[in-house]
Amino acid sequence: MSARSSGRERWGVPVALTIAGSDSGGGAGIQADLKTFQALGVYGASVITAVTAQNTLGVRAVHEIPPDVVAAQIDAVLEDIGADAVKTGMLSSARIVRVVAERVRAWGLGDVLVVDPVMVAKSGDRLLDPDAVDAVRNELLPLAALVTPNVPEAEVLAGVEIRDEDDVAAAAAKILSLGPRAVLMKGGHLGGGEATDVLFSGGRALRLPAPRVSTRSTHGTGCTLSAAIAARLAQGADLETAVRDAKAYLTGALERAVPIGGGHGPLAHDWVLSRREPVRVER
Repeated sequence: MSARSSGRERWGVPVALTIAGSDSGGGAGIQADLKTFQALGVYGASVITAVTAQNTLGVRAVHEIPPDVVAAQIDAVLEDIGADAVKTGMLSSARIVRVVAERVRAWGLGDVLVVDPVMVAKSGDRLLDPDAVDAVRNELLPLAALVTPNVPEAEVLAGVEIRDEDDVAAAAAKILSLGPRAVLMKGGHLGGGEATDVLFSGGRALRLPAPRVSTRSTHGTGCTLSAAIAARLAQGADLETAVRDAKAYLTGALERAVPIGGGHGPLAHDWVLSRREPVRVER
């Protein structure tokens, strides 16, 4: 198999590839990733790992795509279009995780791979089989340039309880010991007036605070953040810059989200294009 090719070099346009599940409600998964890529000026390609029937209230059904079809999608995109960065989202099962890891190795994608270890939907519905957690730990994380767990995901990956910033650092150390070159510990599940993420990379811990946005439109925040990081990496940004820019984009998308649906609604992914004003929230 030939080595990964760059969309920037071949076509003059940065290309980002998302490997994730489809969200019929349009707020998370493949749909959120492609909206993010488009908003940030990156050509987006996609590999669908599962089709979900879901809306802002919950997940009704999941249909997993056969692993050989997942592999064929990856090969089809990379053989013709190429990719400057790749992100993974919902991988559903151990067999999907393994085939994605195998193709990542074959194409030499690890230096541009962002892993969002999606395990549970905002509604609480499980999106990763329990037996797939070990496959993520042992096969996918060692390949990653960056992994972006929220608190519940980090607790599962690290096997520790997270209650404060000391616990965050301990969990990050355990996750880094699994092999990824960096980990972004998302702080949205921790209390306080700020949502502080911490980037652990190269022996440093970089705190990235942001105001906590009061909104119920939070469906797909993790997908959007990891997609934005991948988009900036595809454009040639270094990791710290990519994470900073992605967090600023996510905050803007939360501030401008309008209520859609009866549950956790989607973000305003297009805000950098539409220049929509922040939504006023009565406190």
